[in-house]
Amino acid sequence: MSALLGIDLGTEGARVAVYTAGGAVLGTGRHGYATGYPRPGRAEQDPEDWWRAVVAATRQALAEAGGPAVSGVAVATTASTVVVLDGDGRPLRPALLWMDARAGAESELTARTGHPVLRYAGGADAVEWLVPKAMWLARNEPETYRRAARIVEAVDYLTWRLTGTWTASRMNAVCKSNHDPRGDGYPTGLYESLGVPDLAGKLPPEVLPVGATAGEVTAAAGAELGLRGTPRVAVGGIDAHLSLLATGGLEPGRLSVVCGTSNAFVAEIEDPVFTPAIWGPYPDALRDGHWLVEGGQVSAGSVLRWVSEDMLGLSRERLPELWDEAARVGPGEHGLVVLDYFMGNRTPLRDPALRGAVLGLTLGTTPAQLYRAAVEGVAYGTRQVLESFLEAGVPVKDIYVSGGIQHNPLWLSITADVLGRPLRLVGAGDNLTLRACAVIAATATGAHPDLAAAAEAFTPATTLVEPSAPAANGAYDEGYALYRQATAATREVAHRLGRPSGETDEP
Repeated sequence: MSALLGIDLGTEGARVAVYTAGGAVLGTGRHGYATGYPRPGRAEQDPEDWWRAVVAATRQALAEAGGPAVSGVAVATTASTVVVLDGDGRPLRPALLWMDARAGAESELTARTGHPVLRYAGGADAVEWLVPKAMWLARNEPETYRRAARIVEAVDYLTWRLTGTWTASRMNAVCKSNHDPRGDGYPTGLYESLGVPDLAGKLPPEVLPVGATAGEVTAAAGAELGLRGTPRVAVGGIDAHLSLLATGGLEPGRLSVVCGTSNAFVAEIEDPVFTPAIWGPYPDALRDGHWLVEGGQVSAGSVLRWVSEDMLGLSRERLPELWDEAARVGPGEHGLVVLDYFMGNRTPLRDPALRGAVLGLTLGTTPAQLYRAAVEGVAYGTRQVLESFLEAGVPVKDIYVSGGIQHNPLWLSITADVLGRPLRLVGAGDNLTLRACAVIAATATGAHPDLAAAAEAFTPATTLVEPSAPAANGAYDEGYALYRQATAATREVAHRLGRPSGETDEP
């Protein structure tokens, strides 16, 4: 029996799954790694930790699956998680994690160029993307930047570790490096105007679409991973963006919301929409002839973890008790507003300098009230993103949710209530990103003619989650209005608090 291997490099660890050609899971594995936060707004990881985690998780998954031969492999990662390497592929410094917001001033510079390719990015590159991060390196660590033979996305780094060949995922190149597949490719003129004229030479030279074959697993990599044979490595991409492939189809009107450490929203549309409140529209990012749009919350599940584990000191085993107690607190009864901008705002405000806040605290505030307010705050951030999609004219018929939210019934139910819309929850234990990797691998091996056909073949089980508290709509509407008002009222203070002493906003 020939199997497919999906690798998902997430924020907290590597997840791996072995699938049959029909989409059944044979085995899974997971191995974690650490994140460093050297200063406020910064987040880093060691790329060597990623590879060690991938090896451990792959061996675990293969053992659970019974050691089948693997015909295809695909990788998905966070983005932009940027790796800086020397000519031999050795890291010159820790990778800049997707949530790292140090390049805020550089992001603002991209908005001033007026370069035509930026119309595909809402007019400017976001602080999280590769180009502003490369600009920051060139300005603040010039020797590291000079020595860098490669500055690449995490997915391209792992593809190289598997195949020994430098190729770029067209998805990442278009969405994070301003690559124009319908124009001149990498925009060297833009890079030059931004002070990094040699950046294109540090990016992978070949850009391939999702589902194409990047190469075969090398003998050395296969031995480390415990793979039999020489499976094809398919071009993957950004974890949340690829999740669309695992919803069971690619017709218009599907919105995938991956709810985990962060919340990522992605939809594929037939006609482009242009607005600074949404990232994109990205041409041909997932499939030729289509446009991808995205939005998101930098902090979501991470806010809930911070409240429950860091502030309240609860172990994960005790979280259900907190959820039950918080569920007994009615909407609006706690008198609190929580802002979810712990690492800034991704969309629609595109403001990396915003910061989290808890307003309305009293000496009588209880842990359950604080947690309930935090869940509502994250849900209000979700509503804010969804409204930006609808206002821009993005068709949203079905909302598919997946990720860590499936393990938190309070978060799930409050999100449905705050949005006032039913949610299609992907089956418990299923990972849309890993399933999408199987779709991609199946396409590369020729098992299906294209991504759309493979996506339909790998349709997951879903449960419809209906809004459960229509009587509370008024309270949630009021809470959302206060959330928006508090965002505006605290913006100036947040910008000042987020700036280290003596540092200005100027690049």
